[in-house]
Amino acid sequence: MIAPRANPQLRGQSAATATLHHAATAGRLHHGWLITGQPGIGKATLAFRFARWLLAGADSPDLSLPESHPVFRRVAAGTHPDLFTLERLLHEKTGKLQSEIVIDTVRETTKKMHRTAYEGGWRVAIIDGAENMNPQTANALLKLLEEPPPRAILLLVSAAPGRLLPTIRSRCRTLALAPLAEPDVLALLADYAPELEPTACARLAGLAEGSIGTALGLVAGGVSLAGLVDEALASPVAPQRAQSIAEEVTRQVDGTDEFERFFALLRAGLAARTRSMARAGQPPPRLAEAVRLWQELGKLELETIGLNLDKRAALIVALSQLHGS
Repeated sequence: MIAPRANPQLRGQSAATATLHHAATAGRLHHGWLITGQPGIGKATLAFRFARWLLAGADSPDLSLPESHPVFRRVAAGTHPDLFTLERLLHEKTGKLQSEIVIDTVRETTKKMHRTAYEGGWRVAIIDGAENMNPQTANALLKLLEEPPPRAILLLVSAAPGRLLPTIRSRCRTLALAPLAEPDVLALLADYAPELEPTACARLAGLAEGSIGTALGLVAGGVSLAGLVDEALASPVAPQRAQSIAEEVTRQVDGTDEFERFFALLRAGLAARTRSMARAGQPPPRLAEAVRLWQELGKLELETIGLNLDKRAALIVALSQLHGS
């Protein structure tokens, strides 16, 4: 999948695109925007698309910019002097992403945002994964939101805006992106994974719940993994079969296993089942129990990963809880 800063296309978000275009062309562009929505639906892609459009002084209603445009190329390469990106960095020793956005990146960006734009136009800061800011970092950003320099705009991208400080949320205009329609997911799968058979594409689009990011994450082995989830949700799993499923999910391939992806699919399936129950008019106690189970499985997953617990044991516990056994 193309990185958001280099992605020329954005599907299914015409309403959000129109909102940003209207605000900019009407002279009512707020200095802080909070772009929200589930993972994998184009939040960061929209932020970089809008940043390119502002920096280039373009006038296209869909905020597009040709890939041949110098601003597009510099943003894609991360070399535009008036665009600053704040995100979790790779840890020098482990090579893995840091758990938080560190305060030094905000302090450095604040200095740059108060300088005159190199190209005489806008200065744009994109905070990707804004919910990953620690309290110190968030407070440093809050100062920039409270006293923004002229012709400077902050685009906060977050899949979990509830984790942000209320004061940060109150100083931003929220732009909530909707899940992608299934035809958009199918079209993007055709672009990004043309090798997939139509039946596999249809299955992935159904599992993705409006997220092309989720669909692409499931390309390698996701369909077969979804079959295990379907089996677990359909009826109680016998202990011996639960052991077999747990071993299959945690089998190491290329040094990794499918534990997190299985839990993501399982909770997505539970969420879909709960919505169906609500539409069918199920009584509130049953809906509350379904929501509680969804929450409990999320907690089980986090504790297993965070405390390095036995993944197979956690999977067996999860499977036993699905039907109240």
